[in-house]
Amino acid sequence: MRYIAYIFALLGGIALSFEGAIYGELGKTIGQLETSFYNFFVGAIILGLLWLFFGKGKISHAVEAPKWTLLGGPLGVVYLTAIVISVPFVGVGVTMVAVIIGQLIMSMIIEHYGWLGNMKTRINKEKIFAVISMIIALILVN
Repeated sequence: MRYIAYIFALLGGIALSFEGAIYGELGKTIGQLETSFYNFFVGAIILGLLWLFFGKGKISHAVEAPKWTLLGGPLGVVYLTAIVISVPFVGVGVTMVAVIIGQLIMSMIIEHYGWLGNMKTRINKEKIFAVISMIIALILVN
């Protein structure tokens, strides 16, 4: 099952690169915020239909969830809009490497302190080396 998760993550990264390139170009035509709105509007329609036919959860229970767990929506807006704004200026490659560096650094901090319900995993020299390697990759890609 672990390898299937790796494949899904890889496919997600591939999709994100395509999305960044496509939306970077769309942002030039309709505007950056409009592009983000378009993404979430179309995504909401598609997910709404999928939810209608295949959903098994209880979305009404969202009001019972801890409030901090609902931050995914606003953070998704920040994430996508940052990509839409960045791609036309620095390109897909640099944007995606920078996104990965940000994800690596923040995930290390979250896991180090055990924030947001995650198991504590100490920051070690290998993880720091991985971030330094990604920064070197960013410089080389740029």
